[in-house]
Amino acid sequence: MDFDIIIKAQVIEAIKNLYSADVHEKQVQLQLTRKEIEGDFTLVVFPFLRMSKKSPEQTAEELGTYLVDKVAEIASFNVIKGFLNLEIAEKYWIAFSKQAYGQKSFGTVEATPEAEKVMVEFSSPNTNKPLHLGHIRNILLGDSITRILKANGKNVQAVNLVNDRGIHICKSMLAWQKWGEHATPDSSGLKGDHLVGDYYVKFDQEYKKEIKQLVEDGFDEKKAAKEAPLLLEAQAMLRSWEKKEESVYSLWQKMNAWVYDGFAVTYKQMGIVFDKTYYESETFLLGKQLVLDGLEKNILIKKEDGSVWADLTKDKLDEKILLRSDGTSVYMTQDLGTAHQRFADYDLDRHIYVVGNEQNYHFQVLKIVLKKLGFDWAEHLFHLSYGMVELPTGKMKSREGTVVDADDLIEEMIATAKTTSMELGKLDGLSDSEIEEITHTIALCALKYFILKVDPKKTMTFEPKESIDFNGNTGPFIQYTYARIQSILRKAEELGYSTDYADDLSNLEEKESQLVKTIYNFPAIIKEAGANLSPALIANYVYDLTKEFNQFYHDISILKEENEQLRSFRIALAELTGNTIKTAMSLLGADVPVRM
Repeated sequence: MDFDIIIKAQVIEAIKNLYSADVHEKQVQLQLTRKEIEGDFTLVVFPFLRMSKKSPEQTAEELGTYLVDKVAEIASFNVIKGFLNLEIAEKYWIAFSKQAYGQKSFGTVEATPEAEKVMVEFSSPNTNKPLHLGHIRNILLGDSITRILKANGKNVQAVNLVNDRGIHICKSMLAWQKWGEHATPDSSGLKGDHLVGDYYVKFDQEYKKEIKQLVEDGFDEKKAAKEAPLLLEAQAMLRSWEKKEESVYSLWQKMNAWVYDGFAVTYKQMGIVFDKTYYESETFLLGKQLVLDGLEKNILIKKEDGSVWADLTKDKLDEKILLRSDGTSVYMTQDLGTAHQRFADYDLDRHIYVVGNEQNYHFQVLKIVLKKLGFDWAEHLFHLSYGMVELPTGKMKSREGTVVDADDLIEEMIATAKTTSMELGKLDGLSDSEIEEITHTIALCALKYFILKVDPKKTMTFEPKESIDFNGNTGPFIQYTYARIQSILRKAEELGYSTDYADDLSNLEEKESQLVKTIYNFPAIIKEAGANLSPALIANYVYDLTKEFNQFYHDISILKEENEQLRSFRIALAELTGNTIKTAMSLLGADVPVRM
C-alpha cells in the first residue's frame, strides 16, 4: 500500500479541482514528516501558490480539507508555516503491515529482462600482494552495491578485474628469483598471496638500499631512483613477459596461481562471489590496439622516444601516457581495452567502477580518452569514488609492509567476537561447531556493518574492538535483536499462538504505530540507496528499525497479551520486523543468526 503514490495522485487532482490548474508529479514534493511534528507525510505547498494566489497557510488549509474529505486513508491534517502535515488513519497502517507481512521479500523488486543492465567492478587486486584492509572496504562496498541494485530490479553483473601483469608484478617475481630459494606456499607454510607479497616488500627494501648507495656515489636522487640496477632488471623482465619469453612467462604463471589460491580463501571467508573475473593480461592487448588505432587516426600523439600520449590540454587536463617508449602498456591501456570488451559483450546501460578517490583523475581521463576514440557509451561509465579506510595509527603502505592484512584482520575479528560473546554469556549451551559458526557470523557482520555504515565518500577509521559491541550502532547489536525476535517466535510456536493478522483491529499503541511506519519506509530507503550507491543508507535505516523494535519490545506486552487478536498482531509484527532486518542486512552482505 503506497500511501505516497495515493497522496501525490490526489494532490494533483486537488489542484485541478480547487485552482483549475494542472501540475506535474515532480512538482508534488512529499516527504516523511519529522518525528517531532504530528503527521506521517508532509506536503510542501509553496510550488502551488501561483495557482492558488493565496498565502501558504490558506493554500495548505484548503488542500488539507480537500484531501481529508476525498481520501479515505487520510485521517487528519495540520499546517505549520506553509507545510501541510497529513496523518494516515491507523486502520490503513494495519492493512499495510498485513500486506507487507504477506510479501516474500518486502521492499525489493524482481528484475525483468528489459530492466537496466549494470556492471559493478570491485576488488581489482594486484597479484603482488595479499588483500588488505583497504581492499576490504572496496570489496564490501562493491558487493553491497551489487545487492542493492539487484533489490531495485536491475540486471547486475558483479565482476572482478585482476591486475596480474605490470612492473609491480615483475618486482615480486624478480625478488623471489633472487632471494626466494625456491620457496613455495607448501614449503613455507604461507598462503600464496602472503608469500608473493613478502617478496614485493623485499624488492622495495633492496631497491631503497641501491638508491642510497647510488646517492652516496654521487648520483642525483631522482636519477638514482630511475637507474637502480634492480629497477632496470624489473623493467627488462616486463619486456620479456610481453614477448612471452618462456622462463619469465612460466614463473609468472606459477606465482600468480599461488596468489589466486590465496585470494579464493579470503573471498570465501568474506562470502564474496563474482559473476565473472577479468584479467589484465588478457585485456591489455585490446587496449594497445585501441591506442594504435587512435594514433593512426591522429587522435593520439607519438613523442620522439616512441611513447604514445593523449593530449588532454583542451579538456583542461594534461597529457596522459598510454604506451611507454619500450612499447609496454600502462594501467590506462588495459582499462581502455577492458571497458571496450565489456560493452561489446554485454551491451551495458551502465558500468560502475568501485575504486578509491586517489584514482579520481584516472577515471576522468579514461572517460575522456574513450570519447575521443569515438565510443559514445563512455558516457555510461561511473566512478564510485570512496574515501580511504585508516587505522588509529594512520595510513597503510603495501610496499613497506605496513598494511593490515585482510586474513589477519578477519582472524582477529573472529577471536574478538568469540571472547566478547563468551564474556556476555551469549554462547552458553552451544556446541563447539555452533560456537564456531556463530562467532564467524558475528565477526563478519561486525566488520561489514562498521565499514558500510559510513558514507562511502568519507574517509573512515576502522576500530576492530568498537565494531564488536552488542550495544550501539553495530552489527552485533542488530544481530542480537534479530535473534531476540526469533526467540519470541519460537516461544509463540511452542505455546500454540497464532500469528494471523486480525482484520478488525482499528487502534495501535504509539510504539506499534512507530514500528509499522518505520517498516513502511524500507522500500523508499532501498530505492534511495540504489540511486545514491550508498549502503550507509541501508545500514542506518536498519539500526533505526532495530531501535524502534527494542522500544516496542520494552513497552508493549507480546506473548503475555491476553487479547488473542492483539497478541497475534504483535507476534506477526515482530516477525515482519525480523524479516525486514534480515533483508536489510542481506543487502549489506551480512548474515543474522537465529540464536545468540
